[in-house]
Amino acid sequence: MRMLRNWLEPRILGAIAAATSVLWLFIELAEEVVEGGTRRVDTAILMAFRSPIDPANPLGPDWLREFVRDISGLGSVGVLGLFVAATAVFLLLSGKHRTALYVLAAALGGTLVSSLLKEGFNRPRPDLVPHGTFVYSASFPSGHAMISAVVYLTLGALVAQLVPGRGLKLYVMAVASILTGLVGVSRVYLGVHWPSDVLAGWAVGAAWALGCWVVAQVVDIGNEAKQ
Repeated sequence: MRMLRNWLEPRILGAIAAATSVLWLFIELAEEVVEGGTRRVDTAILMAFRSPIDPANPLGPDWLREFVRDISGLGSVGVLGLFVAATAVFLLLSGKHRTALYVLAAALGGTLVSSLLKEGFNRPRPDLVPHGTFVYSASFPSGHAMISAVVYLTLGALVAQLVPGRGLKLYVMAVASILTGLVGVSRVYLGVHWPSDVLAGWAVGAAWALGCWVVAQVVDIGNEAKQ
């Protein structure tokens, strides 16, 4: 009975509605990508990040390009894996075993979904400009955008439950969202993803993070984290 009441809470219903909306966005976008309907807009946005004199070079000085590579690294499997591992070990040492399992399941599950989607769509990487960093997988959806959304939003939601006041909670989630956004934009700037790849990654990553959050709330993992 208690679990049923949890499902009917307005915040839970709101999260389910939000997850459904962004998942619908992903599905619609995926259909357009398969049909080639995003090519024109993708090309225009990708080239907007390039020097009009020499499209092989991104806009801005050398230090900006290096900074963008650093930002892109914040969405890599290695960096996010370290964040997740450190968080899980901390939670385990704190006796919050269910919360640690939740964080691991959200991150690993999101990574698996990203890999399966890439294999399923098998979209080639952008071929208009040189890639600003090494790539070795398919393009759609952006793994950096998706997994950063999963990890940063999941950890942000977890931290937001622990801090007092609405202002601090909003700040934590804003930081998580901005990091996710910057990682996605960096992939377009570096020429390794089409904008539609990034948008799709954000959408399905947010849907996964929201879904995991809903499950965590229903089974009261949040209460363990607060203890």
